[in-house]
Amino acid sequence: MTVQSGINAQLRAAINHPFLAAFISFVGGTIALAVLLLFSKQAFPSLSAYSDISWYKFTGGLLGVFVVTVVLLSVQEIGASNMFVLIIAGQLFTAVLMDHFGVLGMKESPITLQKMIGLVCLIVGAWLVNRK
Repeated sequence: MTVQSGINAQLRAAINHPFLAAFISFVGGTIALAVLLLFSKQAFPSLSAYSDISWYKFTGGLLGVFVVTVVLLSVQEIGASNMFVLIIAGQLFTAVLMDHFGVLGMKESPITLQKMIGLVCLIVGAWLVNRK
């Protein structure tokens, strides 16, 4: 992800347009996935199968656009290490909460003292990395 962020940030700087840079990144990824699908042996589901899927399950790509665009906009401003330690801390904090409450079908795993200590250590680590 660090290399991808750097490449996307350089593309943004070269064309001076963050949303176009994110779009180009996603087009490249879409082409790569299309090639993989062409050579995939796995059968495609029927069109009717999609009507039974809850709408929110199709929003992962939108969340990806948000993440790629925010990273693309911030990596040159705050640096790769600062950005990624904040992402990791935020992701782990969110994951612990999602596991605790069993959100989106996650296996329930209560927040324990050990997890809390780990989160505090990670937050302190993020603070140390970002400290000027």
